Amino acid sequence: MQLPPEPVIIIENKTIRSSYLERKVIVDFFLPANVEDPSSMHLLVINDGQNMGEMGFAEILTGLYVAGEIKPLLCVAVHAGEERKMEYGIAATPDYLGRGAKAGLYTSFILEELLPFIHTTYAVRSFAGKAIAGFSLGGLMALDLAWNHSATFRTVGVFSGSLWWRSVDQEEADYDDNLHRIMHQEIRKGKYHPGLRFFFQSGNMDETNDRNNNGIIDSIDDTLDLMKELTEKGYDREKDIFYLEMPEGRHDIPTWGKAMPEFLKWSRVCAV
Repeated sequence: MQLPPEPVIIIENKTIRSSYLERKVIVDFFLPANVEDPSSMHLLVINDGQNMGEMGFAEILTGLYVAGEIKPLLCVAVHAGEERKMEYGIAATPDYLGRGAKAGLYTSFILEELLPFIHTTYAVRSFAGKAIAGFSLGGLMALDLAWNHSATFRTVGVFSGSLWWRSVDQEEADYDDNLHRIMHQEIRKGKYHPGLRFFFQSGNMDETNDRNNNGIIDSIDDTLDLMKELTEKGYDREKDIFYLEMPEGRHDIPTWGKAMPEFLKWSRVCAV
């Protein structure tokens, strides 16, 4: 009788009671099998972790491991709650509709509850490196976390990020891209963080809106403009920033699944 092959990854589902968010947070853990030295692992936290099954994330990881294209990493997929549009955003300020008002609490959950839980549960005193990633509004949240806590997260993956997040309705007469996109202002007014690296993915079919009528959809415009803010802040466009624009890319999970291997292979956090 032929024995089944040894598993490449182990998936565990756990629930964490968050005092900050005042709810139970479901988290999926994707662990590499047979790691001799846990401290050699890297850590990747992913927002909107409830989408990992549909994405086929376990299969993506398995394929990359078997091909020897990534180093062992512990991937922590955090499921969003019912108040996703309040918990995800920019911690410093809500948008013009008050969305993201609990982003600061979500930040505290990640830093003060989730990370200690990981270290204790898996008996890992320290990781070789930490990254955070997310999709759409979860991508904006990941970027805000990495930008403001660069000593913790050194790499960030932003997939179809909600970089339009603004303090004034774009329909208002005084709306100005240069003044009212919140994340762009955060970077413009912030400090350069050495060693921080950024992965951005956009799709040409993310949306159809083109508010400035320049022939480029807003999601791509917002991403390119934010990358420009980063280069003006001092980041190297070739070394510190990776941009993946997908001609057939849509604002959906299958597109992000196709982009995920590119992020994992590019990132120093887990690439060979």
